[in-house]
Amino acid sequence: MRNSKAVGDETEARALSELIVSDHSVSVPFGDNDKYDLIVDDGTALHQIQCKTGWSNKAETMRFNTHSQTTKDGEYHEDTYHDLIDAFLVYYPDNGQFYWIDAADATEQKMELRFESEIDHPSINWAPEYEFDGTIP
Repeated sequence: MRNSKAVGDETEARALSELIVSDHSVSVPFGDNDKYDLIVDDGTALHQIQCKTGWSNKAETMRFNTHSQTTKDGEYHEDTYHDLIDAFLVYYPDNGQFYWIDAADATEQKMELRFESEIDHPSINWAPEYEFDGTIP
């Protein structure tokens, strides 16, 4: 099993490639101390992006963390990205798709995107609505 740092690095590399192929200028901050992984220039604005890897937690659902997890001095810490990033760019390995979620739309700890459901409820975050097609919303 690969460690979470290696998984995150792969997702970040894929995101960088996806953004460049979509004709965006991308900057990578030096070091690992910023809350964002990439800065994307869409020609009009700069966007601070946090890259995440999604996983399937139940049928037809993808989940990803909307907080960071670290261990410092032997203690576990969770921090949100509230007011520190503009969006999440989430890679879902099961289908090879990226999803762009504005930080203002994200929940505080984890967020789920649904691919299918037997019900249609206003609180469901439908995955197709967040699919990244190369255009920054």
